[in-house]
Amino acid sequence: MIIDVHAHAGPWFFSTEVGAVEQNIELMDRYGIDRQIVSASEAVTYDMVSGNRWMADVLAVHPRLLGYLVINPNELDEAARELERHQATGRFVGVKIHTTYPGLPLTSQATAEALRLAAQAGLPVLIHTWDDGVLGLVKVLERHQELRIIAGHMGGPAWRTAVEAACRTDRLYLEPCCSITDRDRFRYALDRVPLAQMLFGTDSTLVDPAIALGVVLDAHLTEREYEHVMWRNAAALFGIETTAGLAA
Repeated sequence: MIIDVHAHAGPWFFSTEVGAVEQNIELMDRYGIDRQIVSASEAVTYDMVSGNRWMADVLAVHPRLLGYLVINPNELDEAARELERHQATGRFVGVKIHTTYPGLPLTSQATAEALRLAAQAGLPVLIHTWDDGVLGLVKVLERHQELRIIAGHMGGPAWRTAVEAACRTDRLYLEPCCSITDRDRFRYALDRVPLAQMLFGTDSTLVDPAIALGVVLDAHLTEREYEHVMWRNAAALFGIETTAGLAA
């Protein structure tokens, strides 16, 4: 089984080759991905309200997909209303927060407030991380004991800092998808971060899942590591029922 915890649905303004939800399903079938947690590209890059609404319609007819509700830290009141509108459906199992498109650093007060909203909702958060600001998430997690955060892209070029952060708290998770794949970075993380905090994500359909799969396979995981990274940890974090069960 494979659960992909970092994916997108819908077109991107800089790519005309992706967009249809059917492409998500096609890539899942091609690479053996059973469940995928997706955010609407429109909600990430342009309008969270219309994007989340579109995503809700998609989730209603595609049972293999689960959703991230995108919230924009620049619009905290509307973000709170978005959580009220959509969380009750049960199809959104997490929150997605980007930092680049809203133009707010990971350490900004607005981002901290958005994370507080997610903590109150009891939903795990996938947040875009791409610099040493990822270390600041440790303090955020200390303030919100119910919060769980996935460092998207494992910090990107700051992946060593992301590993350090994940070693300081058991509620910061790492996933490897990245358009820059330094050699052995995933093995480096596995050898230091508790296994329960390691997840699998692809950045599909923006990035072909083959890249993230190659990163994982290149790390030469043991059978136990592979099972926990590829689905067990995600199933436990998001409460996803699986036919294989969740026994360790």
